Amino acid sequence: MPEEDVPVCRFDRPLRIAALIKQIPVGESMTLGEDGRLIREGIELEMNAYCRRAVSKGVEWARESGGSCTVFTLGPPSADDVLREAVAWGADRGVHLCDPAFGGSDTLATARSLAAALQLEGGFDLVLVGRNSLDGDTGQVGPEVAQLAGLPFATGVREMGIEGEVLSLTLEHDDGWEEVDVTLPAVLSVAERLCEPSKVPPAQRADVPAERIRLVRAAALGAGPWGQAGSPTVVGRTRAMHHDRAGKILSGTAAEQAAEAVALLAERGALEAATPDPVAPVAGRGPAPQGSSGSSAVIAVLIEPDRPQVGMELLGAASELAASLGGRVHALAFEGVAIDALGAGGADAVTTFTGAPLAEDVAAAIIGWSAENPLWAVLGPSTAFGREVLGRMAAGLGAGMVGDAIGLAITEGELVAAKPAFSGALVADIFCTSDVRLVTVRPGVLPLVPPRDHTPDVSSWPITPRSRVRVVSQRRDDDVEVLARAEAVIGVGAALRPDEYEDLSPLASLLGAELAATRKVTDKGWAPRARQVGITGRSIAPRLYVALGLSGKFNHMVGVRAAGTILAVNEDPGAPVFSQCDIGIVGDWHVVVPALAAALREELHRR
Repeated sequence: MPEEDVPVCRFDRPLRIAALIKQIPVGESMTLGEDGRLIREGIELEMNAYCRRAVSKGVEWARESGGSCTVFTLGPPSADDVLREAVAWGADRGVHLCDPAFGGSDTLATARSLAAALQLEGGFDLVLVGRNSLDGDTGQVGPEVAQLAGLPFATGVREMGIEGEVLSLTLEHDDGWEEVDVTLPAVLSVAERLCEPSKVPPAQRADVPAERIRLVRAAALGAGPWGQAGSPTVVGRTRAMHHDRAGKILSGTAAEQAAEAVALLAERGALEAATPDPVAPVAGRGPAPQGSSGSSAVIAVLIEPDRPQVGMELLGAASELAASLGGRVHALAFEGVAIDALGAGGADAVTTFTGAPLAEDVAAAIIGWSAENPLWAVLGPSTAFGREVLGRMAAGLGAGMVGDAIGLAITEGELVAAKPAFSGALVADIFCTSDVRLVTVRPGVLPLVPPRDHTPDVSSWPITPRSRVRVVSQRRDDDVEVLARAEAVIGVGAALRPDEYEDLSPLASLLGAELAATRKVTDKGWAPRARQVGITGRSIAPRLYVALGLSGKFNHMVGVRAAGTILAVNEDPGAPVFSQCDIGIVGDWHVVVPALAAALREELHRR
């Protein structure tokens, strides 16, 4: 985290604060049936980890300002428990949206219900929501609620202060930091490190008086539609991500174990470069279809400023999708963009939006532009910027949105997005039933396609500033797509100090590996958050993952469950990591890593 003073908190008046929370399955208790769907009967449930911070900070500020904190959730009768926990922590009361009519709600239907409940309960000065939901790994409810409520939004809040009606916020993004000022009222999504989480044992939850929880039925919110009827996305085929591990634990000296490990890695193909599967077969792309006689389908691509590679990934995917539809690709970019590069990447046309590219204002500009330029689909990056722009567009257009997709395809003329869920335990195919389809895609998961020779048509459109969010400073400390593209990754735990990372360089160089870290490491500031792997970090799927000096607890290992091969090194033979690896070396990493590098050099020399 950047060095800075603690934000000042001066409350001029009591604040009415709302916290929007969600009940989710406990990660370790998730079990999938033969159909690939989650078995919900008897499953252990808890409050979403990010929501715990929303409750904690909401209660803190309500007390300090002399105001109140009301907690909202939408869910089945069991969700009453998370409201009781929040009230036991100190929230004034809970509001439970519980009705069979809410069943099947996607993120937009959920946001509509919550926005309507906020209005029903009266105006709030501040609405806090968790950065994302760990079961669905999506962060779009916050910006959708903000759009529906007509409020400014900021995401990943790590530090927050207030003077008068202005919030001073430090935002923690996947690969950098941003400092902004936001005018109240506002919606904020909070980061994991904002504060200590709210957590209350079951006995204290049971003591919460029933009258502190208000039950709200769908009819109280109006005509709707609610639930599945108001959900413009549909879940199709789901498939479990099974990764049985070999669990071979080696013995002998460090040199003997290293030599055997390298031989096993070679046998498993873990030392061979892998080729990513493209979205669709790429047989060389010519110029865009001229005088289009086919589909009117226009696939727009949101080009985030200062992320050229992510933009190229999305343009390449869009061009393949558009080709199968006979459609065209339209890049939505900003002043200063390299037009020729966009054309080479797949854009048939480019619209540059003129003005400061603040997410709220960009979303409004694209919504206005799309009224004159009908769109079939919009692709954007799964970044703070992309999620807010497309989330606001989804709410503003009433459109279906799939967040954090890892694959795209056209099936029977429809756009299907593959999305991981339940901490990567399964992947679901999701499609939209609305006229416009919105998808954010994880940076780094789509292949880069060969450039073409094409000069796109260019137009411009103004951005009208609302000035409710003011950017004070920005800093990037990594690139969000690096780990996603890495074929080999070395993961480090807190047992390795940052001054020892250089000792890993010979092994990393031989493997062509990038460095990843556990949450403890990033909490200490030893690695940027973009390198955090696990349930509240990144999920990655390298060909080879080498776990060094980390215990292997669920919250970290869930982030590498899709790795092709896992090699673990730990001097504790009872470390949990050895039950989740393919090859295990028992030993001190200081000794094992040089031995691995030496054995790997010999293997590569033989080739």
